[in-house]
Amino acid sequence: MDFNFKDKYTFDDLVEILRILRRPGGCPWDREQTHESIRRNFIEETYEAIEAIDNNDSELLCEELGDVMLQVVFHAQISEDEGEFDINEVCDGVCKKLIVRHPHVFSDVLAETSEKVLENWDKIKMQTKSQKTYTETLKSVSPALPALVRAEKVQHKAKKCGFDWDTVDGALEKLSEEIGELRNAIKEGNADSAHEELGDVLFSAVNVSRFLDVDAEKALSDSTVKFISRFEKIENLARERNIDMKSASLSELDALWDEVKSNI
Repeated sequence: MDFNFKDKYTFDDLVEILRILRRPGGCPWDREQTHESIRRNFIEETYEAIEAIDNNDSELLCEELGDVMLQVVFHAQISEDEGEFDINEVCDGVCKKLIVRHPHVFSDVLAETSEKVLENWDKIKMQTKSQKTYTETLKSVSPALPALVRAEKVQHKAKKCGFDWDTVDGALEKLSEEIGELRNAIKEGNADSAHEELGDVLFSAVNVSRFLDVDAEKALSDSTVKFISRFEKIENLARERNIDMKSASLSELDALWDEVKSNI
């Protein structure tokens, strides 16, 4: 095999390694992959990079960013093999996008604050994507995003045309209203309606999070971590008191929960 082994490799080396792996005589597994088959890998690697950021682990972040970059180059190589585009076209596109969307750096437009930069960014984005209505900007938010993240981005875009509550009180009242409608749907035993109303409750909760400047996705994740921690303490207490959690009544378990919660 004609390959130049090095002590230090660069981005170009990564591209070349993927080409070697994908060509005849390379790796059978890598040659079989498609955009669809490694889609999940892309998502998982991205979340692992996020975990490294959350843990403030720079060494792990360096490794995980490499795995994310591998996914980018892998997808680009698949497209090159199919005669669509290559990694250079990917780089060319994002470079041109950055130049166009930063006229305050690469041209003579003034933008002295982050707020003005974002305002210009949104205007340029609408122009370059030929978006003529606010609805088109809402539809442009990727449906592949986690639902809470997508809801928040859609709400932010709706806010830019003035469609928003004046204060968090309005958002809280709407949340209470939606919870009431969910209760009614449950009482009626209407599964389809309950599905819809639960979605409205979650969407309204995200609205509240926006006004509080709270990341809804992270808030839910933190609550899940808190639940697991408290559950562990409940399980330990039950074991100490010879309580079988599986056969214990809900009131017994709830009492343990209250005890754990009061001691935190």
